[in-house]
Amino acid sequence: MTALGFLYPGHSAEDDYPRIEQLLGSDIRVDVVHTDIGEDAHRVDALCEMGSPQRLAAGVQELRHAGAEAVVWACTSGSFVHGWEGAHEQVRTLAMAAGMPASSTSFAFVHAVREVGARRVAIGATYPDDVADLFADFLAAAGIEVAGVRPSGIITAAEVGTWGEAEVFALARAADRPEAEALLMPDTALHTAAHIPALEKELGKPVLTANQVTVWEALRLTDRRVNAPALGALFSKEPLVQA
Repeated sequence: MTALGFLYPGHSAEDDYPRIEQLLGSDIRVDVVHTDIGEDAHRVDALCEMGSPQRLAAGVQELRHAGAEAVVWACTSGSFVHGWEGAHEQVRTLAMAAGMPASSTSFAFVHAVREVGARRVAIGATYPDDVADLFADFLAAAGIEVAGVRPSGIITAAEVGTWGEAEVFALARAADRPEAEALLMPDTALHTAAHIPALEKELGKPVLTANQVTVWEALRLTDRRVNAPALGALFSKEPLVQA
C-alpha cells in the first residue's frame, strides 16, 4: 500500500480525490487534509497567505499519523503566485515540516507537461487575468511555451466548485489553441476528474487538470507508476526516454 498525502485548501472539489483513488485501481491510498483557506479570493495577497508556511504546517501532522509517504500542496494559485524561486522555497519548507518528500500542484503541472512530451501549451484558467498571467509566467520560467491564456475572471474557489461539465467543456474549448500540444486547466477547486478522457477525445490532445496532476505528482514522489487510462494520457504514457 502506498499512502499519498494532500493538503487541500478549504472545500470545493475535494471529492475529485476519492474518485481518482477509485480510478487508480491499485494499492494506492489518497489522504486529504483540509487547510485553512483564510480569505477565499483569487487575489495575489490572499493567495500568498493561503499558502503560507504556518497554514501548510498545520496539516502535516495528521498526514504523518496517516502514514503518508509524500505530501503535495494541492493548490496551483497558492504556489505559483510566489514565483519560481518562491514556490521552490515553499516546497522546501513544507518538506522540512512534514519530514517527507513534498511538492505542489504548480510543479506538478511542470513535471506533467514534460511527461506527456509537450513543449507548447494552452491554459484554460478560472482565475482573473492577472492571476492567470502569473501561471503563464511560472510555466515560462520552467521553459514551457504558452500559446494562449484564457482567464475566466472568477474570484472565489467556492464559485469554481459549483461548475459542472458544461462549464468545464466550454472553458476547454475556448482556451484550446491549434498549435498547443496540451491544454492545462489549473485550479484544484474545479471538478475535472470525471471528464478528462472525454475532453482529450474532443480536443485531440492531452488535457492536464489540477487535481489529476496533483495525484500524479505524489505518485512520482513515491516512485510509483500507475496505468489508469480513465485519468487521461498522463496516466497512460510509458516513461519518456531522455536523449
